[in-house]
Amino acid sequence: MSALHRERSDPMKAATLTDGPPVQHVLVFEPGEEVVSGLTDWATENQIPGSSFTGVGAFTEATLGYYDLDRQEYDEIPVDGQVEVLVLAGDITLDGQGGWKVHGHVVCGRRDGSTVGGHLLRAVVRPTLELVVTASDRHLQRRQDAASGLALIDPAA
Repeated sequence: MSALHRERSDPMKAATLTDGPPVQHVLVFEPGEEVVSGLTDWATENQIPGSSFTGVGAFTEATLGYYDLDRQEYDEIPVDGQVEVLVLAGDITLDGQGGWKVHGHVVCGRRDGSTVGGHLLRAVVRPTLELVVTASDRHLQRRQDAASGLALIDPAA
């Protein structure tokens, strides 16, 4: 296990936990940061290979999605107000066009104990979000699936 070291100097804090394989990183998002774009930017800047992530924390607002297979688009689920991130899990892959794709699903808990979940389209952190990213030593690629309209992981690529 390596000593922790900083990888960025902007608001989101990142450190490498293990040299691997697999390599593990911890990312800590600050209040007001947007999760999907922040994670995508970090993966791009660090050339992160095929990865999975899990996280806990809280959002002040979020937009989740439910994929309508017939229309081949997401129905948006707005999440207004403070919620706890009970479960956040996903992967980071190459999108098949030279960029990175963050694919996450989340379950958010409300003050009354009710929950809402779905595909993570956008979320703003408050007060924190803590992610552990586990990176393999090889990239995962996506390919467009005509039947679903989704870019799916292609294990053979």
